[in-house]
Amino acid sequence: MNSNPAGDSPAPMGTHAILMVDDEPQACKWFARMYGDEFTVLTAGSVDEALALLEQRGQEVAVLLTDYAMPVRDGVTLLSEVRQRFPHVARLLVSAYADKDVAMSAVNQGHVEAILEKPLDEALTRQVLREALASSVRRAREQALIERRAATLRETLGFLAHEVTTPLATVRGYLAAMRERHRDLPEGEAGMAHIAQQKPGEVLKMIEAAQRRADYAQSLVSTFVLTARDAYRRDASESLLASDLVGAVRDEYPFDGDEAQWLTCDLAADFRLPGRRDLLYLVLCTLVKNALLALRSDLPGEPGVLIALLRAVPAPGLPEQAAICVSDNGPGVPPDVLQRLTKEPVTTRADAGGSGMGLLFCRRVMTTLGGSIDVRSEPGQGTAVTLYFPSTDDSKPEEAP
Repeated sequence: MNSNPAGDSPAPMGTHAILMVDDEPQACKWFARMYGDEFTVLTAGSVDEALALLEQRGQEVAVLLTDYAMPVRDGVTLLSEVRQRFPHVARLLVSAYADKDVAMSAVNQGHVEAILEKPLDEALTRQVLREALASSVRRAREQALIERRAATLRETLGFLAHEVTTPLATVRGYLAAMRERHRDLPEGEAGMAHIAQQKPGEVLKMIEAAQRRADYAQSLVSTFVLTARDAYRRDASESLLASDLVGAVRDEYPFDGDEAQWLTCDLAADFRLPGRRDLLYLVLCTLVKNALLALRSDLPGEPGVLIALLRAVPAPGLPEQAAICVSDNGPGVPPDVLQRLTKEPVTTRADAGGSGMGLLFCRRVMTTLGGSIDVRSEPGQGTAVTLYFPSTDDSKPEEAP
Protein backbone atom coordinates (compact mmCIF):
# COMPACT_ATOMS: atom_id res chain seq x y z
CA MET A 1 0.00 0.00 0.00
CA ASN A 2 1.09 3.63 -0.37
CA SER A 3 2.90 5.58 2.34
CA ASN A 4 1.51 9.03 3.10
CA PRO A 5 3.37 11.56 5.27
CA ALA A 6 1.17 14.04 7.10
CA GLY A 7 0.11 16.85 4.84
CA ASP A 8 -0.10 14.71 1.68
CA SER A 9 -3.42 13.88 0.03
CA PRO A 10 -5.64 11.71 2.26
CA ALA A 11 -5.49 7.96 2.02
CA PRO A 12 -8.51 6.45 0.26
CA MET A 13 -11.63 6.13 2.41
CA GLY A 14 -12.06 2.71 3.88
CA THR A 15 -8.35 2.04 4.30
CA HIS A 16 -6.87 1.26 7.71
CA ALA A 17 -3.77 3.39 8.16
CA ILE A 18 -0.84 3.16 10.56
CA LEU A 19 0.15 6.51 12.08
CA MET A 20 3.86 6.67 13.01
CA VAL A 21 4.86 9.53 15.33
CA ASP A 22 8.53 10.43 15.85
CA ASP A 23 10.32 13.76 16.15
CA GLU A 24 13.17 12.46 13.98
CA PRO A 25 12.24 12.93 10.27
CA GLN A 26 14.61 10.20 9.14
CA ALA A 27 12.93 7.68 11.47
CA CYS A 28 9.54 8.52 9.94
CA LYS A 29 10.85 8.22 6.38
CA TRP A 30 12.54 4.89 7.16
CA PHE A 31 9.37 3.50 8.74
CA ALA A 32 7.19 4.57 5.79
CA ARG A 33 9.64 3.06 3.30
CA MET A 34 10.05 -0.19 5.27
CA TYR A 35 6.37 -0.94 6.00
CA GLY A 36 4.60 1.00 3.25
CA ASP A 37 4.62 -2.10 1.05
CA GLU A 38 2.01 -3.75 3.34
CA PHE A 39 0.31 -0.91 5.22
CA THR A 40 -0.95 2.60 4.52
CA VAL A 41 1.48 4.68 6.57
CA LEU A 42 0.92 8.23 7.82
CA THR A 43 3.59 10.10 9.77
CA ALA A 44 3.73 13.00 12.22
CA GLY A 45 6.67 14.74 13.90
CA SER A 46 5.09 15.70 17.24
CA VAL A 47 2.19 15.08 19.58
CA ASP A 48 0.38 18.20 18.40
CA GLU A 49 0.89 17.32 14.74
CA ALA A 50 -0.40 13.79 15.36
CA LEU A 51 -3.53 15.04 17.17
CA ALA A 52 -4.23 17.54 14.38
CA LEU A 53 -3.93 14.77 11.79
CA LEU A 54 -6.26 12.52 13.79
CA GLU A 55 -8.84 15.33 13.99
CA GLN A 56 -8.87 15.51 10.19
CA ARG A 57 -8.43 11.85 9.26
CA GLY A 58 -9.20 9.88 12.41
CA GLN A 59 -11.52 7.44 10.62
CA GLU A 60 -8.62 6.34 8.40
CA VAL A 61 -6.26 5.56 11.26
CA ALA A 62 -6.47 2.13 12.86
CA VAL A 63 -3.10 1.95 14.66
CA LEU A 64 -0.96 4.59 16.37
CA LEU A 65 2.74 3.82 16.79
CA THR A 66 4.59 6.53 18.71
CA ASP A 67 8.09 7.08 20.06
CA TYR A 68 8.25 7.83 23.77
CA ALA A 69 11.05 10.42 23.94
CA MET A 70 9.87 13.58 22.15
CA PRO A 71 10.25 17.25 23.07
CA VAL A 72 7.43 19.31 24.64
CA ARG A 73 5.08 16.36 25.13
CA ASP A 74 6.06 12.70 25.18
CA GLY A 75 4.50 9.61 23.58
CA VAL A 76 2.64 8.50 26.72
CA THR A 77 0.82 11.83 26.78
CA LEU A 78 -0.22 11.27 23.17
CA LEU A 79 -1.37 7.72 23.88
CA SER A 80 -3.45 8.91 26.82
CA GLU A 81 -5.26 11.54 24.75
CA VAL A 82 -5.84 9.15 21.86
CA ARG A 83 -7.31 6.59 24.25
CA GLN A 84 -9.92 9.13 25.33
CA ARG A 85 -10.67 10.83 22.02
CA PHE A 86 -10.16 8.04 19.45
CA PRO A 87 -11.00 4.75 21.24
CA HIS A 88 -11.06 2.73 18.02
CA VAL A 89 -7.32 3.32 17.44
CA ALA A 90 -4.95 0.57 18.64
CA ARG A 91 -2.05 2.14 20.56
CA LEU A 92 1.60 1.00 20.36
CA LEU A 93 4.68 2.52 22.00
CA VAL A 94 8.26 2.51 20.72
CA SER A 95 10.88 2.97 23.43
CA ALA A 96 14.62 2.63 24.01
CA TYR A 97 15.85 0.27 26.70
CA ALA A 98 16.42 3.24 29.04
CA ASP A 99 12.71 4.13 28.84
CA LYS A 100 11.56 0.63 29.76
CA ASP A 101 10.21 1.57 33.20
CA VAL A 102 8.15 4.37 31.70
CA ALA A 103 6.88 2.05 28.98
CA MET A 104 5.79 -0.58 31.48
CA SER A 105 3.97 2.10 33.45
CA ALA A 106 2.10 3.05 30.25
CA VAL A 107 1.06 -0.58 29.78
CA ASN A 108 -0.14 -0.88 33.36
CA GLN A 109 -2.23 2.29 33.04
CA GLY A 110 -3.87 0.99 29.89
CA HIS A 111 -2.54 3.71 27.63
CA VAL A 112 -0.76 1.27 25.34
CA GLU A 113 -1.50 -2.23 24.08
CA ALA A 114 2.02 -3.30 23.13
CA ILE A 115 5.63 -2.10 23.31
CA LEU A 116 8.23 -2.28 20.56
CA GLU A 117 11.86 -1.72 21.49
CA LYS A 118 14.37 0.22 19.44
CA PRO A 119 15.81 -0.69 17.06
CA LEU A 120 12.67 -2.19 15.54
CA ASP A 121 12.80 -5.82 14.51
CA GLU A 122 11.09 -5.95 11.09
CA ALA A 123 9.40 -9.36 11.41
CA LEU A 124 8.20 -8.73 14.96
CA THR A 125 7.00 -5.23 14.10
CA ARG A 126 5.00 -6.47 11.10
CA GLN A 127 3.32 -9.12 13.21
CA VAL A 128 2.44 -6.63 15.97
CA LEU A 129 1.05 -4.17 13.40
CA ARG A 130 -1.08 -6.90 11.81
CA GLU A 131 -2.53 -7.93 15.17
CA ALA A 132 -3.17 -4.32 16.21
CA LEU A 133 -4.83 -3.58 12.88
CA ALA A 134 -7.12 -6.60 13.21
CA SER A 135 -8.00 -5.58 16.77
CA SER A 136 -8.83 -2.03 15.72
CA VAL A 137 -11.02 -3.15 12.81
CA ARG A 138 -12.86 -5.54 15.11
CA ARG A 139 -13.53 -2.80 17.68
CA ALA A 140 -14.71 -0.40 14.98
CA ARG A 141 -17.14 -2.98 13.61
CA GLU A 142 -18.48 -3.78 17.06
CA GLN A 143 -18.97 -0.09 17.82
CA ALA A 144 -20.73 0.45 14.49
CA LEU A 145 -23.00 -2.52 15.24
CA ILE A 146 -23.88 -1.12 18.66
CA GLU A 147 -24.64 2.31 17.18
CA ARG A 148 -26.76 0.78 14.40
CA ARG A 149 -28.74 -1.32 16.87
CA ALA A 150 -29.25 1.69 19.14
CA ALA A 151 -30.52 3.73 16.18
CA THR A 152 -32.92 0.93 15.25
CA LEU A 153 -34.24 0.82 18.81
CA ARG A 154 -34.77 4.59 18.85
CA GLU A 155 -36.64 4.49 15.55
CA THR A 156 -38.71 1.50 16.64
CA LEU A 157 -39.62 3.19 19.91
CA GLY A 158 -40.73 6.36 18.11
CA PHE A 159 -42.78 4.36 15.62
CA LEU A 160 -44.28 2.25 18.40
CA ALA A 161 -45.30 5.35 20.37
CA HIS A 162 -47.15 6.63 17.31
CA GLU A 163 -48.80 3.30 16.51
CA VAL A 164 -49.96 2.64 20.08
CA THR A 165 -51.52 6.11 20.30
CA THR A 166 -54.22 5.28 17.74
CA PRO A 167 -55.77 2.20 19.40
CA LEU A 168 -55.48 3.77 22.85
CA ALA A 169 -57.25 6.91 21.63
CA THR A 170 -60.08 4.71 20.33
CA VAL A 171 -60.31 2.89 23.67
CA ARG A 172 -60.50 6.24 25.49
CA GLY A 173 -63.22 7.37 23.10
CA TYR A 174 -65.34 4.29 23.76
CA LEU A 175 -64.88 4.61 27.52
CA ALA A 176 -65.82 8.31 27.41
CA ALA A 177 -68.96 7.49 25.41
CA MET A 178 -70.04 4.83 27.91
CA ARG A 179 -69.29 7.16 30.83
CA GLU A 180 -71.55 9.82 29.35
CA ARG A 181 -74.37 7.31 28.98
CA HIS A 182 -73.92 5.79 32.42
CA ARG A 183 -76.76 6.18 34.89
CA ASP A 184 -77.05 4.74 38.40
CA LEU A 185 -80.33 2.95 39.06
CA PRO A 186 -82.58 3.80 42.07
CA GLU A 187 -81.54 2.67 45.58
CA GLY A 188 -83.88 -0.30 45.39
CA GLU A 189 -81.61 -1.73 42.70
CA ALA A 190 -78.30 -1.23 44.52
CA GLY A 191 -75.24 -2.42 42.62
CA MET A 192 -76.96 -2.01 39.26
CA ALA A 193 -76.22 0.61 36.61
CA HIS A 194 -77.63 1.53 33.20
CA ILE A 195 -75.78 2.60 30.05
CA ALA A 196 -78.07 4.07 27.42
CA GLN A 197 -77.82 2.61 23.90
CA GLN A 198 -78.78 4.42 20.72
CA LYS A 199 -79.32 1.07 19.05
CA PRO A 200 -79.37 -2.56 20.28
CA GLY A 201 -75.99 -4.14 20.93
CA GLU A 202 -74.11 -0.85 20.63
CA VAL A 203 -72.46 -0.99 24.07
CA LEU A 204 -71.30 -4.56 23.59
CA LYS A 205 -69.76 -3.62 20.24
CA MET A 206 -67.90 -0.74 21.87
CA ILE A 207 -66.58 -3.03 24.60
CA GLU A 208 -65.45 -5.64 22.08
CA ALA A 209 -63.82 -3.03 19.84
CA ALA A 210 -62.03 -1.48 22.81
CA GLN A 211 -60.78 -4.90 23.87
CA ARG A 212 -59.46 -5.65 20.37
CA ARG A 213 -57.55 -2.40 20.31
CA ALA A 214 -56.17 -2.91 23.80
CA ASP A 215 -54.99 -6.38 22.77
CA TYR A 216 -53.39 -4.96 19.64
CA ALA A 217 -51.63 -2.23 21.62
CA GLN A 218 -50.37 -4.90 23.99
CA SER A 219 -49.05 -6.95 21.06
CA LEU A 220 -47.16 -3.89 19.76
CA VAL A 221 -45.61 -3.28 23.16
CA SER A 222 -44.68 -6.96 23.46
CA THR A 223 -43.07 -6.77 20.04
CA PHE A 224 -40.93 -3.82 21.11
CA VAL A 225 -39.92 -5.62 24.31
CA LEU A 226 -38.70 -8.54 22.18
CA THR A 227 -36.78 -6.15 19.94
CA ALA A 228 -35.17 -4.41 22.90
CA ARG A 229 -34.33 -7.70 24.62
CA ASP A 230 -32.67 -9.16 21.53
CA ALA A 231 -31.02 -5.99 20.22
CA TYR A 232 -27.63 -6.73 21.73
CA ARG A 233 -27.56 -10.46 21.25
CA ARG A 234 -24.91 -11.58 18.79
CA ASP A 235 -27.49 -13.71 16.93
CA ALA A 236 -31.14 -13.15 17.76
CA SER A 237 -32.54 -14.67 14.58
CA GLU A 238 -34.79 -17.67 14.44
CA SER A 239 -36.49 -19.58 11.65
CA LEU A 240 -39.83 -17.98 10.77
CA LEU A 241 -42.16 -18.88 7.92
CA ALA A 242 -43.76 -16.01 6.06
CA SER A 243 -47.11 -17.78 6.40
CA ASP A 244 -46.75 -17.72 10.20
CA LEU A 245 -46.17 -13.97 10.11
CA VAL A 246 -49.23 -13.41 7.93
CA GLY A 247 -51.29 -15.64 10.22
CA ALA A 248 -50.23 -13.63 13.28
CA VAL A 249 -51.32 -10.35 11.67
CA ARG A 250 -54.58 -11.88 10.45
CA ASP A 251 -55.41 -13.18 13.94
CA GLU A 252 -54.19 -10.25 16.06
CA TYR A 253 -54.94 -7.10 14.04
CA PRO A 254 -57.95 -5.18 15.50
CA PHE A 255 -60.22 -5.11 12.44
CA ASP A 256 -63.28 -2.85 12.68
CA GLY A 257 -66.73 -4.10 11.75
CA ASP A 258 -66.55 -6.25 8.64
CA GLU A 259 -62.93 -5.33 7.77
CA ALA A 260 -61.72 -8.86 8.56
CA GLN A 261 -63.91 -10.10 5.71
CA TRP A 262 -62.12 -7.83 3.26
CA LEU A 263 -58.83 -9.66 3.88
CA THR A 264 -57.74 -12.63 1.79
CA CYS A 265 -54.39 -14.42 1.88
CA ASP A 266 -52.45 -16.36 -0.75
CA LEU A 267 -49.79 -18.37 1.09
CA ALA A 268 -48.86 -20.87 -1.63
CA ALA A 269 -45.32 -19.54 -2.22
CA ASP A 270 -44.24 -19.81 1.41
CA PHE A 271 -40.64 -19.11 2.41
CA ARG A 272 -38.43 -18.57 5.42
CA LEU A 273 -37.93 -15.00 6.58
CA PRO A 274 -34.48 -13.64 7.53
CA GLY A 275 -35.23 -12.79 11.14
CA ARG A 276 -37.76 -13.08 13.88
CA ARG A 277 -41.34 -11.93 14.19
CA ASP A 278 -41.01 -8.58 15.99
CA LEU A 279 -40.04 -5.87 13.48
CA LEU A 280 -41.56 -7.69 10.50
CA TYR A 281 -44.83 -7.95 12.44
CA LEU A 282 -44.84 -4.16 12.85
CA VAL A 283 -44.10 -3.72 9.15
CA LEU A 284 -46.93 -5.99 7.99
CA CYS A 285 -49.40 -4.45 10.46
CA THR A 286 -48.51 -1.02 9.10
CA LEU A 287 -49.18 -2.06 5.50
CA VAL A 288 -52.51 -3.68 6.42
CA LYS A 289 -53.55 -0.58 8.38
CA ASN A 290 -52.67 1.70 5.45
CA ALA A 291 -54.70 -0.46 3.06
CA LEU A 292 -57.76 -0.46 5.36
CA LEU A 293 -57.59 3.31 5.86
CA ALA A 294 -57.36 3.84 2.11
CA LEU A 295 -60.45 1.69 1.55
CA ARG A 296 -62.40 3.47 4.30
CA SER A 297 -61.59 6.85 2.74
CA ASP A 298 -63.29 5.91 -0.55
CA LEU A 299 -65.14 2.64 -0.08
CA PRO A 300 -65.54 0.58 -3.29
CA GLY A 301 -68.45 -1.75 -3.87
CA GLU A 302 -66.45 -4.84 -2.87
CA PRO A 303 -63.47 -3.70 -0.78
CA GLY A 304 -60.54 -6.10 -0.65
CA VAL A 305 -57.06 -6.44 0.80
CA LEU A 306 -54.80 -9.25 -0.41
CA ILE A 307 -51.65 -10.47 1.34
CA ALA A 308 -49.76 -12.68 -1.11
CA LEU A 309 -46.53 -14.62 -0.75
CA LEU A 310 -44.72 -14.77 -4.07
CA ARG A 311 -41.45 -14.78 -5.93
CA ALA A 312 -40.81 -11.76 -8.12
CA VAL A 313 -38.06 -9.67 -9.72
CA PRO A 314 -37.65 -6.34 -7.89
CA ALA A 315 -36.07 -4.63 -10.91
CA PRO A 316 -34.90 -5.53 -14.42
CA GLY A 317 -31.63 -7.43 -14.36
CA LEU A 318 -31.97 -8.58 -10.75
CA PRO A 319 -32.64 -12.19 -9.73
CA GLU A 320 -36.02 -13.39 -8.53
CA GLN A 321 -36.59 -12.91 -4.81
CA ALA A 322 -39.08 -14.06 -2.20
CA ALA A 323 -41.61 -11.34 -1.41
CA ILE A 324 -44.74 -10.37 0.52
CA CYS A 325 -47.20 -8.14 -1.31
CA VAL A 326 -50.05 -6.24 0.38
CA SER A 327 -52.49 -4.83 -2.17
CA ASP A 328 -55.90 -3.15 -2.03
CA ASN A 329 -58.53 -1.97 -4.52
CA GLY A 330 -58.89 1.46 -2.95
CA PRO A 331 -58.56 4.92 -4.52
CA GLY A 332 -54.81 4.65 -5.11
CA VAL A 333 -52.07 7.19 -4.41
CA PRO A 334 -51.66 10.47 -6.34
CA PRO A 335 -48.51 10.40 -8.56
CA ASP A 336 -46.85 13.34 -6.78
CA VAL A 337 -47.26 11.60 -3.41
CA LEU A 338 -46.21 8.21 -4.79
CA GLN A 339 -42.81 9.56 -5.85
CA ARG A 340 -42.06 10.67 -2.28
CA LEU A 341 -43.29 7.62 -0.39
CA THR A 342 -40.57 5.65 1.47
CA LYS A 343 -38.19 8.61 0.90
CA GLU A 344 -39.65 11.28 3.19
CA PRO A 345 -42.51 11.66 5.69
CA VAL A 346 -45.58 12.24 3.52
CA THR A 347 -49.22 11.44 4.26
CA THR A 348 -52.61 12.01 2.70
CA ARG A 349 -54.30 11.58 6.11
CA ALA A 350 -52.79 14.38 8.20
CA ASP A 351 -56.27 15.38 9.40
CA ALA A 352 -56.70 11.87 10.85
CA GLY A 353 -53.38 11.87 12.68
CA GLY A 354 -51.22 10.39 9.92
CA SER A 355 -47.53 11.30 10.14
CA GLY A 356 -46.12 9.60 7.04
CA MET A 357 -43.53 7.80 9.19
CA GLY A 358 -45.01 4.32 8.67
CA LEU A 359 -43.53 3.55 5.26
CA LEU A 360 -40.22 5.15 6.23
CA PHE A 361 -40.04 2.76 9.17
CA CYS A 362 -40.90 -0.17 6.88
CA ARG A 363 -38.16 0.84 4.46
CA ARG A 364 -35.59 1.08 7.27
CA VAL A 365 -36.47 -2.40 8.53
CA MET A 366 -36.25 -3.93 5.05
CA THR A 367 -32.95 -2.17 4.34
CA THR A 368 -31.52 -3.48 7.61
CA LEU A 369 -32.47 -7.00 6.51
CA GLY A 370 -30.78 -6.50 3.15
CA GLY A 371 -34.10 -6.32 1.32
CA SER A 372 -36.15 -3.55 -0.27
CA ILE A 373 -39.67 -2.14 -0.54
CA ASP A 374 -41.59 -1.16 -3.66
CA VAL A 375 -44.83 0.86 -3.83
CA ARG A 376 -46.95 0.88 -6.98
CA SER A 377 -50.29 2.59 -7.47
CA GLU A 378 -52.62 3.98 -10.09
CA PRO A 379 -55.33 6.50 -9.18
CA GLY A 380 -58.60 4.60 -8.96
CA GLN A 381 -56.83 1.23 -9.31
CA GLY A 382 -55.59 0.61 -5.76
CA THR A 383 -52.12 0.26 -4.29
CA ALA A 384 -49.64 -2.61 -3.98
CA VAL A 385 -46.71 -2.56 -1.55
CA THR A 386 -44.15 -5.34 -2.03
CA LEU A 387 -41.48 -6.36 0.48
CA TYR A 388 -38.52 -8.06 -1.23
CA PHE A 389 -36.34 -10.26 0.98
CA PRO A 390 -32.68 -11.15 0.37
CA SER A 391 -31.98 -14.56 -1.09
CA THR A 392 -30.96 -17.18 1.46
CA ASP A 393 -30.05 -20.84 1.19
CA ASP A 394 -33.08 -21.80 3.24
CA SER A 395 -35.58 -19.37 1.70
CA LYS A 396 -37.84 -22.29 0.82
CA PRO A 397 -39.50 -24.12 3.71
CA GLU A 398 -38.56 -27.70 4.40
CA GLU A 399 -41.11 -30.27 3.36
CA ALA A 400 -43.04 -31.82 6.21
CA PRO A 401 -41.91 -35.41 6.94
